[in-house]
Amino acid sequence: MDYLLTEEQRMLRDMVSKFAKEKIAPVASENERNHRFPWEIIREAGELGLMGIAYPQEYGGAGMDFVSYFLAIEEISRWCASTGVIISAHSSLVCDPIYRFGTEEQKRKYLPELLSGKKIGSFSLTEAQAGSDAGNTKTTATKVGNKWILNGSKLFATNGAEADVFVLIASTDPGKKTKGVSAFIVEKDMPGYRIGKLERKLGIRASSTAEIILENVEVPEENMLGELNQGFKVAMVTLDGGRLGIAAQALGIARACIEDSVKYAKERVQFDQPIANFQAIQWMLADMWMEYNAAWLLTWRASVMKDKGLPYSAEASLAKLKASEVAMDAARKAIQIHGGYGYTEDFNVERYYRDAKITEIYEGTSEIQRLVIARHLLK
Repeated sequence: MDYLLTEEQRMLRDMVSKFAKEKIAPVASENERNHRFPWEIIREAGELGLMGIAYPQEYGGAGMDFVSYFLAIEEISRWCASTGVIISAHSSLVCDPIYRFGTEEQKRKYLPELLSGKKIGSFSLTEAQAGSDAGNTKTTATKVGNKWILNGSKLFATNGAEADVFVLIASTDPGKKTKGVSAFIVEKDMPGYRIGKLERKLGIRASSTAEIILENVEVPEENMLGELNQGFKVAMVTLDGGRLGIAAQALGIARACIEDSVKYAKERVQFDQPIANFQAIQWMLADMWMEYNAAWLLTWRASVMKDKGLPYSAEASLAKLKASEVAMDAARKAIQIHGGYGYTEDFNVERYYRDAKITEIYEGTSEIQRLVIARHLLK
């Protein structure tokens, strides 16, 4: 689908593909097995401008567009979904809300080091009783003088163990539910902030998923992100972009499944011929490729709409829903094509299967995406 891309976008994609093959692919399985955060790769990605692709150069970004960003996340996730989500969560869920809702002072203070990869960002919304029900946030922010005092805990913070800067949602007027939450920029060195439990996960094991504990954390009033009690809007707008990042991650996983399956089907001989000759295998490959292309086009469309400044919430949900389900189905088919070997760690498809599942859950479950799409249709 190169005809849909500009020359600059193709060059960026090809550069990221080369970087991913040479630097990410060789260590992906080892990092995943050892739950090891790929610091060396993230630092080099920052030097290449991949931590701030779609942000203006005046703040330290690469000055490119969101389509370029989605292409980069897909190429990285094709080889390592953990690395893909580390960069996606950092860029979409932290850099984007600071850029979109931050004051000029906040942008100048935080974006240069975030966009260069010198610092890592994390987004904290989910709580034990507030997953899809984001309005049920129990973490509180109380104004005392010229500071906000934060108390509570957050779950499932991607990059939580390594992050220097957090965009965090807290209740500033508990009785108002979604109309009484606000967003804050929190730094890891603020007294009272600490990391709690680190999750042991089914997949994306090279990225950390952490509990964040806040005990009388004093946050300067100038660190409120956006307006008072407008945090739900900040979170929802942020998640729209985040969903495209996850769609791109899912596309990378799906493409890995397809490419590995094609290679294996040509090499695996049964009944004196490659299994690629069997119609059952051919039909699975054809379906995988068809669905991947459909998901890719949905993600490209939503990314173009974001670049043009058009409303794209429903389109982001369509892309994320389709891409995540395509990734899961492609991983299932890839294991089936690999047979018994696909169930072992000798081949990467078992990792793809484990990684694919989370794309149907985070940044809004598939059920939430269907609600968003249905509400758009019924308006």
